[in-house]
Amino acid sequence: MSTEVEARSRIGAVVAAGAPAPRPRPSLARRVLDDRVLLIFAVPGVALILLFHYVPLLGNVIAFKDYQPFLGIMASDWSALDNFEVIFSGDRAFLQALGNTLILTTLQAVFVFPAPILLALLMNSLFSEKIKKIVQSILYLPHFLSWVIVVSLFQQLLGGSGMLNNFLRSHDFGTVSIIGNPDTFHALLTSQIIWKDTGWATILFLAALSQIEPELYEAASVDGAGRMRQLWHITLPGLSGIIILLFILRLGDSLSVGFEQILLQQAAVGRGVSEVLDTYVYNNGVLGGNWGVAAAVGLVKGIVGVILVLAANRLAHAFGQEGVYRR
Repeated sequence: MSTEVEARSRIGAVVAAGAPAPRPRPSLARRVLDDRVLLIFAVPGVALILLFHYVPLLGNVIAFKDYQPFLGIMASDWSALDNFEVIFSGDRAFLQALGNTLILTTLQAVFVFPAPILLALLMNSLFSEKIKKIVQSILYLPHFLSWVIVVSLFQQLLGGSGMLNNFLRSHDFGTVSIIGNPDTFHALLTSQIIWKDTGWATILFLAALSQIEPELYEAASVDGAGRMRQLWHITLPGLSGIIILLFILRLGDSLSVGFEQILLQQAAVGRGVSEVLDTYVYNNGVLGGNWGVAAAVGLVKGIVGVILVLAANRLAHAFGQEGVYRR
C-alpha cells in the first residue's frame, strides 16, 4: 500500500512540475486493433509456415513406428527405437552417407562460405558505380537457374563429349575425366555451388559494407593506414556481425549439402561417393520403402542441426556477439 502511495506522489510531483504524466500501456486488444492492417497482411505468411513447416513435424512420429503407407500412421505398429539402430549399430550404408556428408560440409565451410565475402570485398573496391551494378547483375543471374540447368551446363562444358574435351581432342591433347569421375565428384559439387550462389550471397555483405562510415576510412588514411590495414581494422570488424550470424544459420543446415544437385548426378558416379544423408533418406524411404528408418535419420539430422545452432549461438555470446538471438 505504501508503495502505491509513493508512486502516486511521484506522479503528482511530475505533473505539478509541468511534465506530462506517463501514459498507461495500451491493452493487448487495443494494440491488435491498432496494428490490424499489418496483422492481416501477416496472416497468409503465418498460415503457410504453419501448414508447410510445423504441421509436417507431426509426421516424425513414423520414426517410432513400423510405418506402412496402406495402413496409415495411426494404424501402423509401434517399433520403439528399432528404426534408430542403423545410426548406432554401425550400418555401412549409413556410415558411408555420413562420411560423404561431413566431407562436403567441410568443403563448403572452407571454400563456399568465404567466397561471397571475398567477392563482396572485391566488388566494394570498384570505384565506378556503373561498373559495379553491371558486375552485380551478371553475378546474380546463375542463382535463378535451376539445378537441372546448372548440371546440364557443366555436362556440356566438362563432360566426355563436352566443349573442353572436344577442344583438347581437336588439338591432339589427352582428354580429362571430370563429369562422372568419382575422384573429382566432391570438387565438382563445390565448384557448382560457388558458381551458382556466390554472386547472390554477396547481397547481404554488400549491404553491411554500405553501413560502414566512410569517415573511418578517411581517418585511417590520414593516420597512414594502407588498404590492408583498413581491411583488417575497419572492414572485417564491420562485417563480423553478419558473418557470425550467417555462419550460425549455416550450421543448422550443415548436414544438408544439396539434395537435388547430388541426386541429378548420382547415377553417373554411383552411391559410394555421392550418397549423403538426404539422398540416403530418399533412397531408403521413398524408393526402398523403409519409411521408419528414413524418418529416424531425418529426425536425428534435424536435432543435430538445432544443437549446433544453439551451441554456436552461445559461443557467439561468449565473444560478445548477438548471434541469431539475444540472451
